[in-house]
Amino acid sequence: MRKLGKLLAILAIITLSCHNKENNIAYIKVIDKDQGIKMPLIAEPVIPDNTVNITDFGAVSDGQTLNTNAISDAIDAVSKKGGGKVVIPRGLWLTGPIILKSNINLYTEEGALVIFSSDKNLYPIIETIFEGNNTARCTSPIYGKDLENIAITGNGIFDGTGEAWRPVKKEKMTESQWKALIESGGVTSNDGKIWYPSQSYLDGQNMSSMNVPDQTLNLKDFEKIKDFLRPVMVSLVSCKKVLLDGPVFQNSPAWCLHPLMCEDLTIRNVTVRNPWFSQNGDGLDIESCRNAIVYNSSFDVGDDAICIKSGKDADGRKRGKPTENLVIKNCIVYHGHGGVTIGSEMSGGVKNVYVSGCTFLGTDVGLRFKSNRGRGGVVENIFFTDINMIDIPTQAISFNLYYGGLSVSEMLAQGGNEKSEAAKVPPVTEETPMFRNITIKNLNCRGASQAVLLQGLPELNLEDIKLENIVIQSDNGFACIDVNGVTVKGMKLILKDSASMQFLNSQNVNIEKLDIQANHNPYIIIKGEKSKNITIRSINPGDKIKIVIGEETDKKTINIL
Repeated sequence: MRKLGKLLAILAIITLSCHNKENNIAYIKVIDKDQGIKMPLIAEPVIPDNTVNITDFGAVSDGQTLNTNAISDAIDAVSKKGGGKVVIPRGLWLTGPIILKSNINLYTEEGALVIFSSDKNLYPIIETIFEGNNTARCTSPIYGKDLENIAITGNGIFDGTGEAWRPVKKEKMTESQWKALIESGGVTSNDGKIWYPSQSYLDGQNMSSMNVPDQTLNLKDFEKIKDFLRPVMVSLVSCKKVLLDGPVFQNSPAWCLHPLMCEDLTIRNVTVRNPWFSQNGDGLDIESCRNAIVYNSSFDVGDDAICIKSGKDADGRKRGKPTENLVIKNCIVYHGHGGVTIGSEMSGGVKNVYVSGCTFLGTDVGLRFKSNRGRGGVVENIFFTDINMIDIPTQAISFNLYYGGLSVSEMLAQGGNEKSEAAKVPPVTEETPMFRNITIKNLNCRGASQAVLLQGLPELNLEDIKLENIVIQSDNGFACIDVNGVTVKGMKLILKDSASMQFLNSQNVNIEKLDIQANHNPYIIIKGEKSKNITIRSINPGDKIKIVIGEETDKKTINIL
């Protein structure tokens, strides 16, 4: 193992994570030396060799009998032996929350379907973290805190009964679906565009911002809006040596999988599914975790699919725990607002992330980076390689530091850019987010509205963005705003629009081997008094490219070769 540790620091290409079954150790075989990303060994849980079956404790698989106590008793029994495997066999199992303990492997056999009850009285309100803020929510259907050596494995299905918790937008329903939903009960917003499960939910919505209620509420006050406090489906908080391997997790009340402040996290071979219309129906939110691997998994969800977070605004900065040392490999996203997303809750920072071999099919955005003034935090040392995507409704690559809470498709439907120009550029403070040293290479996209959007802040630009060996077929090209340091080596843009590349207040840009294919005579626009030191070499077809430089831009610093 010591020899392997030395090898990690010198080898230059990342390959699939390996699994040493004998020692229960997962490790990254090799990393990219040029990016300076060094990944540590990641320990998997070691579970004692004891096994119990929930049927031995009175569980009944008829889909009607509540099995909360039987599952809890099974976990307690094996825990008293030092830990082991709790088996959920084939059958239809109705239950309330499952509270995990250390040294437990919750194992679902093939054909096991676990349905979480829609009775909200079974889910007590607890203090927790949601949307990056300290708050209160209902207990998650699967919950564990301050544990070590825990696993959820097997080939069964966990269903969170999300329809009992979530609001629904009329625009995402057919007329007949909307009619049936209204007839089922609940209430609608004043404009009739959103259905809510109850008046309690709507009351909570009205006193909340970004799904988080007023911070002055105490736990007793939260009881009045309990319906609004829909939980994430799997909540693992401050746990060490965690493994999710095999099951299907679907239909969550809010986010589906939420490891929070965990260490040594392995997620593989899982399927995550939520209805495409599910509000806040994220697939996987890795928040303030250290040393993690996600691979060979698929996502088909109603919001961002694979999300990397670290807390929001003051709460996130006070926590001060970045997500760091994360590898994502060989994952497929069928639907989601973003394939892989960093932010917008990234106030604790994100660093040392390596994503490779992933495929996105029709996600709203491909690679999505988002934040806003007020967040703070540093996102750095991020590397993407070997990414394929098709049919992206918006940007294949999107950096947006003016994120206002909308999905990109929602923002476009409302008339375009979320950016709000300030009369005066604010100073750089601890609340200013920073994104730097991010590399994307070997990316292919067949079909997008826009190829690349790099949108920084005027007071603190995006820094050191590297794009290499990129091929994108899209309607619109490359936009670069408030960026300091862009390197492009080998980019082919197949476009409908003539505006191939646009630069506004961007500097230190070096582009080599640019191949532009457009329906009309393509052109490159460079504007802004801060735009300088922009060099573009080897343009194909160079004789057809028109260069438009604004009067306020220093033409002496612009080199088109």
